[in-house]
Amino acid sequence: MSQPPPPIQPARPSLPPAESWLAGVPTPAQQRQDRYAVAAFVTSLPGLVPIALVLAGIALRRIKRTGGRGKKLAYGALAVSLCWVLATSVAVTLNLLGERRAGIGRTVGIAQVAVGRCFDADLEAAALRVVRIADCAVAHTGEAYAKVRASLTGLAADQTQTVATQQCATSFNAFVGKPYERSELDMYYVVLEDRAVADGNVLCLLGMPGMRLTGSMRGSQR
Repeated sequence: MSQPPPPIQPARPSLPPAESWLAGVPTPAQQRQDRYAVAAFVTSLPGLVPIALVLAGIALRRIKRTGGRGKKLAYGALAVSLCWVLATSVAVTLNLLGERRAGIGRTVGIAQVAVGRCFDADLEAAALRVVRIADCAVAHTGEAYAKVRASLTGLAADQTQTVATQQCATSFNAFVGKPYERSELDMYYVVLEDRAVADGNVLCLLGMPGMRLTGSMRGSQR
């Protein structure tokens, strides 16, 4: 007598290993923003470009190795840093152009110093003929503050000195905010021509021999 066939067993698919269930699911480390990427973006905002570039480079290498998040932040830090570099370059270029237009750094005759310009020179020299135009915002030795009119034709040297000093002293008080005789600053003048002309024929300057000034002395009351 033949044996009955064995009962048909339902096919049971084999379960995949547990590891395969996690395929494609980001790990906690991959879900977090990379801390170096965050730090790079934060430091790029105030313009700390060297630090931001280093941190962004580290972040991109870490993200490539671990598959973490933060690539956009790292690239954002690079973009912001580039903007800072471009802005700084433009500012430096404009400043250099402005200095060139103002003649800063140029050596000129003392009579060619324009009112409102600062300069570097040896104020203790017996004869001052040339000066170097300087930026008033940085340390300098002197400043041209006014041109005054004075009729000096036919006057002797001591009379010329008296008239020119009086005229420059009046402008000194208006410019500095303190009478010349009570000021710590010294006053100088250059006679451009003897006859009085509309735009002034005596150039008035101020300074402190052996000392350097910073900023214009307008209204300083020194």
